[in-house]
Amino acid sequence: MLPAVLALGLLSACGSDDDAAADGKVTIEVAIDQGLEQGAIDAFEARVAQFEKDNPDVVVKSKEYTWTGTTFAAELAGGTLPDVFPIPFTDGRGLIERKQIANISTLVDELPYADEFNPNVAQAGEDADGAMWAIPIAAYGQGLHYNRTLFEQAGLDPDAPPTTWDEVRADAKAIADATGQAGYAQMTQSNTGGWILTSLIYANGGRVESVEGDTATATVDTPEAKASLEYLKQLRWEDNSMGANFLYDWGTINQDFAAGKIGMYVSGGGNYGNLFTQNGLNPDDYGVTVVPLEGDDAGVLGGGTLAAVSAKASPEEQAAAVKWIDFYYMQKLTDQESAVLDAQTTADQGQPVGAPQLPVFDRATYDESQTWIADLVNVPLDQMTPYTDGIFDQPLLPEPARSTQELYAALDPVVQAVLTDENADIDALLASAQTTVQSILDKG
Repeated sequence: MLPAVLALGLLSACGSDDDAAADGKVTIEVAIDQGLEQGAIDAFEARVAQFEKDNPDVVVKSKEYTWTGTTFAAELAGGTLPDVFPIPFTDGRGLIERKQIANISTLVDELPYADEFNPNVAQAGEDADGAMWAIPIAAYGQGLHYNRTLFEQAGLDPDAPPTTWDEVRADAKAIADATGQAGYAQMTQSNTGGWILTSLIYANGGRVESVEGDTATATVDTPEAKASLEYLKQLRWEDNSMGANFLYDWGTINQDFAAGKIGMYVSGGGNYGNLFTQNGLNPDDYGVTVVPLEGDDAGVLGGGTLAAVSAKASPEEQAAAVKWIDFYYMQKLTDQESAVLDAQTTADQGQPVGAPQLPVFDRATYDESQTWIADLVNVPLDQMTPYTDGIFDQPLLPEPARSTQELYAALDPVVQAVLTDENADIDALLASAQTTVQSILDKG
């Protein structure tokens, strides 16, 4: 899935804009997140103006777009995507193998940091020969987001968030009992149910598939998966601590969390920016900590975002698109002057600067980049230390490598069933899901 960290017209072929062509300019359409508040839009437009000043032969137009697992394939097939668009790590290899995005690898090779990517991150955007078709722009590890105000109203210490799943359960019940809000909430649809269930399974030491060579085997029906679902069942039916909405996806759970209706939920650890710019989060309410890990082989699910270029883009548009990706996403990670300009522009519009991320390159590069913008940081970092102090010590596990989104989609109804039917048979649900996922993997 996409990390929640991007401040990302309706034109189907921007590069053919007659006026731009007459001026000898190349026009590209780039993604901007849907539903941003005006300050975030103003910050984005200011960055566009800066880019166009530095690149007078390029015109940048924006299109509202947010990747969603259930609609992306249709948008791709229908040709409605912008020229530059974000995709999750899990989609990279498949799109590359099917040649559904542009091969920009020769352009990427010319970037000064082309050889400096973390190899575990870089491979998400590379083909089998190591050529980079899509550029990693953000990485994440799952976090447990929590509402400090609801914690206080429930008599809990927001500076001491839960460190075990038993503590999460106890705190969720305390919040629900004291406030009437959901103590803990879970995504369940648009592939996010499978995504977060997989996160819980990883945190309990399990996996959902294994890959040896060309053979992928489903490992959905396991004790760790059963324990994860039983846990949700307890919160829902024994404790009544999960509220009344059991059809959340990434966007709607963010809305309710920012509105103070949810005490805790699991999502990408860098989600603060989206909560603030798209959902009006009150910074005083926000806290984030690491996901509890229990079990001998437990780890935190990690992933990230790639910037891809439309396969329909002309060579000139591809070159302009890579310049935009470099300017907008990458230079702030690698160049001090660019980092300060980006941070200052963003801060001037009242938008968040300095929310924690995982490194696209190495931790030393990341730590250095944070020193460049230290004076401009305007997010409550002290409320994020339970996450930042722990995430680098947690084993980071990649998302399932094969048929990832299809696997997640197959697990959505399993989570929904457990949360909406008190008599749901978890054993039967997992056995059925095991068969379904194996069938998906066998198709390749």
